[in-house]
Amino acid sequence: MGARRPAIAMGDPAIHPLGGGRMATAVLDAAPVGMLLVGGEGAVLYSNRAFSEMVGYVPAGEHPFAFLDMVHEDERLALRLQLERLARGEAGAWRGECRFRHADRAFLWFMVAAKLLEGEAGAPGALIVQLTNIELQKKAEQALAYSEARWNSALESARQGVWDYDLRRDRMFYSRMWRVLRGIPADEDVGTDHDANWLDRIHPDDRDWVRSVARKQGEGVEGYDTLEYRERTRDGRYVWILSRGKPIEWDEDGNVLRAVGTDTDITHLKTIELELAAEKERLRVTLESIADGMISADAEGRVAFMNAAAEQLTGMPAAQARGRPVDAVFRLRSDQSGALLDCPVRCCFERGEPVRVEHDAILLGHDGAERDISCTAAPVLAKGGATLGAVLVFQDVTQSRALQKQLAHTASHDALTGLANRAAFEHVLEATIQAGRANGRTSSLIYVDLDHFKPVNDNAGHAAGDALLKQVAQTIRESCRAHDLVARIGGDEFAVILEGCPPEAGRQVAGKIVRAIGALVFPWAGREYRIGASAGLTMVSAEPSSPLGFMGEADAACYAAKAEGRGRAVAFGDMLDPLSRNRR
Repeated sequence: MGARRPAIAMGDPAIHPLGGGRMATAVLDAAPVGMLLVGGEGAVLYSNRAFSEMVGYVPAGEHPFAFLDMVHEDERLALRLQLERLARGEAGAWRGECRFRHADRAFLWFMVAAKLLEGEAGAPGALIVQLTNIELQKKAEQALAYSEARWNSALESARQGVWDYDLRRDRMFYSRMWRVLRGIPADEDVGTDHDANWLDRIHPDDRDWVRSVARKQGEGVEGYDTLEYRERTRDGRYVWILSRGKPIEWDEDGNVLRAVGTDTDITHLKTIELELAAEKERLRVTLESIADGMISADAEGRVAFMNAAAEQLTGMPAAQARGRPVDAVFRLRSDQSGALLDCPVRCCFERGEPVRVEHDAILLGHDGAERDISCTAAPVLAKGGATLGAVLVFQDVTQSRALQKQLAHTASHDALTGLANRAAFEHVLEATIQAGRANGRTSSLIYVDLDHFKPVNDNAGHAAGDALLKQVAQTIRESCRAHDLVARIGGDEFAVILEGCPPEAGRQVAGKIVRAIGALVFPWAGREYRIGASAGLTMVSAEPSSPLGFMGEADAACYAAKAEGRGRAVAFGDMLDPLSRNRR
């Protein structure tokens, strides 16, 4: 079937494989399916009109071609072997599916039926091949397979098992995921007594309830198409199953013939649900035992109920408060401004939503006590949206707020001296720089480094050194204005920011600090110690005078003061202009 030979024209009755001449040609051309005659070596001897219309090839008598050349390479070898079997007489006929190339080079699916026709007087016979176009059928099958695969993938991704109960045949179908949820192998027979086997696996506490509800589900009773129950898996543990199902076929008498449903493993959700329920119960018990105050108000904002904690915090007995406006019982003022604050209950009525007050609120007790508080007022709404009242819950946060203030102070202040620490200093310096760039305002920056401080630490000990640092810090603080920033930025290093201070005034303050420290007499353990200080001054403006930056300029000026003999203040600007410095 390999070599091609010229096709035989059907008009010659002497060589027509079927005989009959033009009559046979007319019959085959009238056939609605493709018809081919294939010679012993695979050449197409004849092709009818239907074949030409299906694949776009002209009749074989006009343009000879080899039969197997039209077949897709994936099916070519298998088809060749089948045709050879027919040619050898090993089979009488063959039927199968193959793809054939169209004239536009695309391949189409055909149902192929082939049969060997015996030749006369022992001459080799020809194969008659019938072709039926099944392209649309194949596309439909592929679309159906894709749709089923997508549906199965969706169900399996959601871990949903499918069951299908045919009551006419008493057959139950279970999908792969249905078995996976229960640990049942795919090839294992689940059993014919479906109800008994299923109920036996259900948790004893759920069994009676499930039996009654499942019966209604099977009957299609409205509202009973969903079940939640625990079922034992093959490894002995219980999982929570959400089963949804309903009848889909009935007979003429209304009897159910078929029911379909899905089972979903909701163990994880149930676990969370139980944990939330337990947490809710713990929260309820906790709320009953904590010392939070609670006031319930009616729609007019009058006190309807107060608990014992609210009585204690407001300083007013519940009997006396009942019926009075909440703002007459629960009075707040601002810690910063001292002004009275709006009543949270009135605010939540006006906004129609909860109102929370967390900062800057002090509760004025009727017993004269004042407490920092945090409170929440929420409206109580009816189903239609009407306001029925409000609930006010409040806590005494005096200690926690004091601790917050203490922590905030600690985060920005030096623990030993009480001055601002380096982080706070750098924050203020950056703000001063930005202000200088925004409005051109100039400020003074002084860097102070103690002289002869190390001998105090070495001879008198670190306790003496700490005490001396506290005294130095107080001395620097007293040498500046109340709003100036004084910070300890290192062991014996200090910095001062004089906001809005011109150069001449800055020099005066720097000199004052150096002289005040030099005048200190520090007594310790029967001895007196004296130290000194060197200071560097620079001006904080829109941009620094050198690449060193403002801190670098102040440090360089301080280094110059030490180099000149210590106990003095040097301005960085004078280092850049020696003549100006000599004039001073």
